Amino acid sequence: MSATIENGPSPVTAAPPRAYSRWTSLAVLCAGTLMTVLDGTVVTVALPAVQRDLGFGGAGLAWVVNAYLIAFGGLLLLTGRLGDLVGRKRMFTAGLAVFTVASVLCGTATGQATLIAARALQGAGGAMASAVVLGMLVALFPEPREQGRAIAVFSAVGAAGGALGTFLGGALTQALNWHWIFLINLPIGVAAWTSAVRILPPERGEGLGKGADYPGAALVTGALMLTVYVIVGAGDTSLPATLLLAALALALFTAFALRQARAVRPLLRLRLFRSRLLTGTNAVQVLMIATMYGFQFVGALYLQRVLGYGALATGTAFLPAPVVIGLLMLGLSARTVARFGPYRVLLAGLGLITAGMALLSRAGADGSYTADVLPAMLLLGAGFAAAMPALTGLAMSGARAEDAGLASGLFNTTQVVGGSLGLAALTALAACRTGALLDRGAELVPATAEGYRLAFRVAAGIAVAALVLAAAVLRPRRDLTPR
Repeated sequence: MSATIENGPSPVTAAPPRAYSRWTSLAVLCAGTLMTVLDGTVVTVALPAVQRDLGFGGAGLAWVVNAYLIAFGGLLLLTGRLGDLVGRKRMFTAGLAVFTVASVLCGTATGQATLIAARALQGAGGAMASAVVLGMLVALFPEPREQGRAIAVFSAVGAAGGALGTFLGGALTQALNWHWIFLINLPIGVAAWTSAVRILPPERGEGLGKGADYPGAALVTGALMLTVYVIVGAGDTSLPATLLLAALALALFTAFALRQARAVRPLLRLRLFRSRLLTGTNAVQVLMIATMYGFQFVGALYLQRVLGYGALATGTAFLPAPVVIGLLMLGLSARTVARFGPYRVLLAGLGLITAGMALLSRAGADGSYTADVLPAMLLLGAGFAAAMPALTGLAMSGARAEDAGLASGLFNTTQVVGGSLGLAALTALAACRTGALLDRGAELVPATAEGYRLAFRVAAGIAVAALVLAAAVLRPRRDLTPR
């Protein structure tokens, strides 16, 4: 199979945009994506301030994050398909509008219920905007080399935005207050929406009559939301209740699959999963993103609770990661993929991620940022910069043009699932290990550090699993290097 992404311009696009406007359109898509990506991490460092101001308990505070994740992860697949039907530009601009309004509601919230509800609305707007971006990108850039460069730019923005969110969250919270981590989205959102309306090429979708399977939509949205809820809320729910909810989610997925197999106009064409590339890349992404979320969140906790860093210092300490990711993705990624092929670049990137997590697992109570954290961060950044664009290109090459929005939504969905799984599993392992050591009489800081070391070792194992899976499933049936 060729490395060329064979989607080409979507048949529902009005006209191929001119060359100069395509790169301007990419800038608009990146700006909208950056706003939603930043919000996924910017709130993390500000949570203690939110807790003090609004009086959240431990369990309630988790819902400031969980409400966003459940709405975002649950709606990605549906909004991706609806983008194919009503037009991806319409879905993207509507998502930006909803996200911006919800951000203002978050920033002006004075009560717990208001903030949680607004965060859920933010997640819905983020899903609407994010689900269709990759589909728009492959339609804008059908030529393989240009598409590779565009994917590298887009991936750099998304990857760097996650790390920048940690810095901005600490800076805004410390300099002003936590409200501004949301209010800052108002001018950005208005500018992004205005630019999107004016610059993005017009599209007319296939029409809701071509795939408006509303019962199927209800089933898959409910199943995805319940799945994310089970993952992020497992620590606060009893084991029997967690197993019951997981079984219910599986039953909803089964009912959805049966309906799609028989529906005249299915929401999700099951033939999509016959693509080895699409299915394999999404499975690899779940494992890779679980590893990277482990680094991002558990690493931030290690800096704060073991090394004693404050919110701003923690955010600043993470800045080398987006710098490395941005430089490598923009400077080398597209050319490297063009020369060696996405399969080889993906394996090399996953190898670097594995090495970075293994190195980080050496950090203990007497560790230091320069000796233990920074070298691992540079390896992880370089590995992600190599792996993510290659994985994205392979994933989208496995979808037909008419399924581009759905494939984009699916790819974003597995990011959320992988991140949620990694965060829930690794933080639970760290907490259990720390608790067991404290019960044996260990001191708090060494016990905490040992818990994080266990999480980092498990994350390294997950990265190895991603590498093995990619090597086995995504191996090209013939040379993927472009001629």
